[in-house]
Amino acid sequence: MYKRVGIFGMGLLGGSVGLGLRERFLAREVVAYDPDPTALEAARALGAADRIETRLGPWIADLDLGVLAAPVGALETLGRAVAGHAAPNTLWTDVGSVKGPVVEALEPLLPRFVGSHPMAGSERAGVENAHAGLLQNAAWILTPSPRSTAADLRELEHLVEALGAYPLLVAPELHDRLVARVSHLPYLLAVALNRIVDADPNRETLMFLAAGGFRDLTRVASGSPRMSRDMVVANRAALREAAADLKAVLDELVSALDHPERLFEYAQGAKRVRDSLPVVRRTLLPVQHDLVIAVPDRPGELARITSALGAAGVNIKDIEVLNVRDEGGAIRLGFVSGEEKRAGREVLEAAGYRTR
Repeated sequence: MYKRVGIFGMGLLGGSVGLGLRERFLAREVVAYDPDPTALEAARALGAADRIETRLGPWIADLDLGVLAAPVGALETLGRAVAGHAAPNTLWTDVGSVKGPVVEALEPLLPRFVGSHPMAGSERAGVENAHAGLLQNAAWILTPSPRSTAADLRELEHLVEALGAYPLLVAPELHDRLVARVSHLPYLLAVALNRIVDADPNRETLMFLAAGGFRDLTRVASGSPRMSRDMVVANRAALREAAADLKAVLDELVSALDHPERLFEYAQGAKRVRDSLPVVRRTLLPVQHDLVIAVPDRPGELARITSALGAAGVNIKDIEVLNVRDEGGAIRLGFVSGEEKRAGREVLEAAGYRTR
């Protein structure tokens, strides 16, 4: 357990780290710093911090661990400001999504600095959307350099594991190349697809027709435009390389429109890759057994479902209303065991509901 941890930046990730530290009793005191007093008050109300600070000062020297959680474009400036108060024995890390320039800038300023990047996030930014489960089962990349010590790296690995995530060691430059392809390029694609719709003379009709597939593809464009812009600009070299590769692949696919069998082969390969992606459930709850119920659009259906299960002694551990247009209204129920799921299915199907 740390005696005192400082989190510099109370946004989605900073708040989630604070909640994780407090909920798992990993720090006796979590101190939150942010220049925005509204974010600090929200963090304290949420329980993400024990103490809040609106100014950098001598209190920084008392930290055992410092976490820089500002937007990636502000990390170097924040690191320089913090370094004037930092003690040489404090371990430092960050949660920025770009590592090469950040590690290069901050290592000389903070003697015990190891870059890191939890691969967790949401299109809903801000500390008010933070939760410890955001980090659960996430890959948390650590980006040591030749200057990093084995002891500091082990300490951060243990912290990441204690927060419920999986540490993965990757060189800073390789991190930026990989993340450009699986995170930053998809963001640019989401922006591009929305711009195409916005510029079309039939924009209103297109907006009406944009169903689940389009929404899934463009979800990341709903995040903070300023933070997302800073993220992709900071990684522009790797992103340009990824975009050039994408352009070549798109040209190849367009050419294959005149060769259906070739396009079919490409589609089969894409399906194999997509189907092999690991499914990660970021939650503090134990593994659940899910059942989806088709629900007619009429008042009282949720009450009928829960009452039927309650009368049969079947306990629901989780519930979510799904907005899936092509299936009509639907509700996902989570059960603690396969046996309860089967019992729930029998009860609901006997009551006339369709399940899957």
